[in-house]
Amino acid sequence: MSDPASASFSVTPHQWSLAHGRVLELGAKSVLMGILNVTPDSFSDGGINFDPKLAVAAANKMIAAGAQVVDIGGESTRPGAQSVDGETEIGRVLPVIQALAAQGDALLSIDTYRAETAEAAIDAGCHIINDVWGLQKDDGMAGVVARTGAGVVIMHSGRERTKLDDVIDDQKFYLGQSLKIANEAGVERSAIVLDPGIGFAKGMEENMQLLARFEELHQFDLPLLVGTSRKRFLGAITGHESASDRDMATAATSVVARLKGASIFRVHNVEANVDALKVADALLTTQRADQVENKGDLN
Repeated sequence: MSDPASASFSVTPHQWSLAHGRVLELGAKSVLMGILNVTPDSFSDGGINFDPKLAVAAANKMIAAGAQVVDIGGESTRPGAQSVDGETEIGRVLPVIQALAAQGDALLSIDTYRAETAEAAIDAGCHIINDVWGLQKDDGMAGVVARTGAGVVIMHSGRERTKLDDVIDDQKFYLGQSLKIANEAGVERSAIVLDPGIGFAKGMEENMQLLARFEELHQFDLPLLVGTSRKRFLGAITGHESASDRDMATAATSVVARLKGASIFRVHNVEANVDALKVADALLTTQRADQVENKGDLN
């Protein structure tokens, strides 16, 4: 296990290679990824942005608040949600992607595990593929990532399988498989970001263990994204039954993960997280300056 005292203030700079020749600088400052669900049934915001015009307006509000990436999803991934086919998913997200891509320079991400949806989204202007099944649900997904040059978020999932007892051992096992798939398909390592999948077939104790031991995920030597936003375990801790009342708790976990080396934060409420992460970034900057000064004193 790495030393928590040193790992908590170590965010390695990284240039994340994305589709359409874009690059996103990771490390020095927190990156906010706003969640935009174009669905009728997502657990927190289902139906709110189902109309494309409302979705575009919501995305622009996120960008104005400080989101550098907008993550657009057309199928709910909450437990027990009704699955939709690829045609339906594409029909939901494409008008929103096309409208946002035509507006300007905002980075766009497609939240999907389907290769056909991912390819259509990249063609329409998306830069990133966010796969909650870590390239393991659709055999064609890794090929789409490699072929389009998209950035990819490879997420850990505990669904539809038996997990290992130790949460970090299971991360190593599952994400190791995903990285092998990516490598064999020709996905560039510079395109990859990892997500430990907090809340995906994980109970309260597992989620808290992942946060407590987050720095151990740096053994992959890849940038890390964290997505705790409004999830059920935060409601269990705070007593807030309504998902929309969990934004302050989300911001608290974002700060914890930032101080343990996370680079990207996928959130519903950008405003509630951006100021909290500015404080965390300032603390990291101060810590780095102190480390440089102390190193100089030793020379």
